[in-house]
Amino acid sequence: MSLFSRRRLSAIIFAGLFFFLFLSFRSLNSGDLSSTYSYPATDGSQQIGTGDSGYWARYIPHYPPSSLRPLPTGKPSALPKVQTTFKTESPTDREVRLKRQAAVKDVFLRCWDSYRSKAWLSDELSPITGQKRGHFGGWGATLVDSLDTLWIMGFRREFEEAVTAAATISFKTTNLNEISVFETNIRYLGGFLSAYDLSGDRRLLQKAKEVGDMLYVAFDTPNRMPVTRWDIHGSARHQMQMADAHVLLAEIGSFSLEFIRLSLLTKDPKWFDAVQRITELLHEQQNSTQLPGMWPVIVNARNEKFGDHYDYTLGAMADSAYEYLPKTYALMGGLLPEYKEMYEVSMNTAIQHNIFRPLVPDSKDILISGMASVRGKNGEHHVRLRPEGQHLGCFTGGMIALGGKLVQNQTHVETGAKLTDGCVWAYKVSPLGIMPETFYTVPCESKDHCPWDENKWMDGVLEMSGLGNNNANGNNDVTRDDVQAFIKKKNIPKGFTYVPDGRYILRPEAIESVFILYRVTGRKDLLESAWDMFTAIEENTRTELASSALADVMVEKNPPKSDSMESFWFGETLKYFYLVFGETDAISLDEWVFNTEAHPLKRLLPA
Repeated sequence: MSLFSRRRLSAIIFAGLFFFLFLSFRSLNSGDLSSTYSYPATDGSQQIGTGDSGYWARYIPHYPPSSLRPLPTGKPSALPKVQTTFKTESPTDREVRLKRQAAVKDVFLRCWDSYRSKAWLSDELSPITGQKRGHFGGWGATLVDSLDTLWIMGFRREFEEAVTAAATISFKTTNLNEISVFETNIRYLGGFLSAYDLSGDRRLLQKAKEVGDMLYVAFDTPNRMPVTRWDIHGSARHQMQMADAHVLLAEIGSFSLEFIRLSLLTKDPKWFDAVQRITELLHEQQNSTQLPGMWPVIVNARNEKFGDHYDYTLGAMADSAYEYLPKTYALMGGLLPEYKEMYEVSMNTAIQHNIFRPLVPDSKDILISGMASVRGKNGEHHVRLRPEGQHLGCFTGGMIALGGKLVQNQTHVETGAKLTDGCVWAYKVSPLGIMPETFYTVPCESKDHCPWDENKWMDGVLEMSGLGNNNANGNNDVTRDDVQAFIKKKNIPKGFTYVPDGRYILRPEAIESVFILYRVTGRKDLLESAWDMFTAIEENTRTELASSALADVMVEKNPPKSDSMESFWFGETLKYFYLVFGETDAISLDEWVFNTEAHPLKRLLPA
C-alpha cells in the first residue's frame, strides 16, 4: 500500500471514529474536617421552590440514595495567592485601557439591545435574520447566561429587567426531545448561581434551586450516575431510566462547581452527594486507565468503567472535567483535597503526552495541547500524538496557570503561559487575526530546542494534504511546486499544516486564558494581544443587529457569516474581554472561581 493510500485509509478511519463520538455525545479521605465552618444559608423568610416552581422538587425517585454524603464541615484554608501584585499604571496606560473596556461594553450593549427587542426570553438571536432560536431547552439561555455580565458591566437597570423576566421561566417542560444535562448545568444553573452570588437577589437562588431540582432527576438511575442526554418528558411521566454506556467525559465530569455551590447555599447535601459519587469513581480509576493519570474522552457510566477507551485529550469532549479539578479545590478552600491530587496527577500526564511544542517560523517557545491515542497489542501500549490545535482547547493555558498557582507548581504556571502564547500566536498568524476552530502543526521533537525548518514544514503540509492521491500526474510524485500551490490555495500560514475546520463561532477560550494569565503574571503584552483579538473579532463578526459566527476565517477578507450567536458570546467572550481591560481587583481570582461558562462563583475563604 502506498504512503498516500495509507494516509487516506487513516483519514477514513479517523472520520468514522469522530462520527461515532459525535453521535455518542461533546469513599474519599477528606482530611481533618473535625472543626466547623458556617456556610452561607438560605433566609428562612423566603421559601424556595414553591408552587409550580417546585415541580421537580416533588419528584419521587425510583432509586433514592440510601444515604447522602455530608458537606465538609472544616474551616477553609488560606490557599496560595493566585493574582500577582500589579504595579501602579501610568495615566496614559489607564486611559487607553478604559477606552478599550468601553469599546467592549458598547459591543455587548448593542448585541443585548437586539436580543431584547427581537428574541427576548428565547435561547438565542440569529444576528443576521433576527430570528429566534431554541437549542438549549427554550428557557432563555442568552438571558440567563448574560445576567452576571450585566451586573459586572454595571447595567443595573437591564439586570433588574432581566431578573424579573428570568423569574417567570418555567423549567417544567421543553419543546426539545431531550436536553443536555451538561449544557443546562453550566449555562442555567451556573448563570443563576453566579448572578445570585454577585447581587444577592434571592429570586435568582430560587431559580437556581428549580434548575438544580430538575437536573437532580437525571441522576435517578440504579447506580446514581446521570443520564447526560436526558429525556425530560419520560421523567415527567415517571419512566425509569439508566445511565448510558457511552458518555463524554466532559458531560459527566463537570458538575462539581455548580452542584457543590448549590448545596452550600441551600444547606441541602443532595447535589454534593450526586457529584461526589462521580468524583469517587474518577479518583479510584485515575491510575488504571489506558493512559494512567488521565481519563479517556468516552467513559461507561452504566458499568462505571472510566478507563477503557483509547483517546485522551484536554480538549473537546473532555475539557471541563479537567478544568473543574483545580477550580473545585479552590471553591472549597482546600476542604476536598482529592481534587488537588487529581489535578496534579492528570496535568503531569498531559504535559508528558498531550502538550507539545509546534514548529513555527520564528522558533517561538510556545505550546499546544493535542490528542494522545493509546494503541497496542499483546500487552504493549504505545502513545501516539495527534498534533491538532483546537480553539476550544485554548482554555488549558489559563487552567494550568491557575492550577499551578494554587498548588505552587511553577512548571505548571510556565506551561500555562506557553499554552496561552500558543493560542495568541494562532490568532496572529491567521489571515484575519482570528484563530480557526481546529488546525494541525508539525510537533517538535524537543520542547527545549526547535529551530525552524521550512522543508520539514512543507513535508507536514504534504502529509496532511492528500496531494499524492490526486495530483495532475495521476501518481504520487508530488513536487514542491505542488505543495506551494496547495498552501497558496488554502491560505495556510507558516506553522499550520492543515485547517480541517476554519470556523470561528465567537468562542471565548483564547481570551479566557489571556485574562487569567494577565491576572497571574501582570504581563502587559497580554493586554495588547487581547486588544488585537477583540478588534479583529469585532471588525469581522459585526452585523447590522449584533455579531455573527464566521463560517471560514482562513480567507483574506469578507469572511462568510453563519447567522449564529450562541449565548456564550454574552456570558463568556465579551465578559472576559471586559474584565481583562478592567480593574485588576474586579472579580479577583483569589475570591472567585469561574465555571466553564465563565460564571464566577464565590470561593470559601478563611474567616
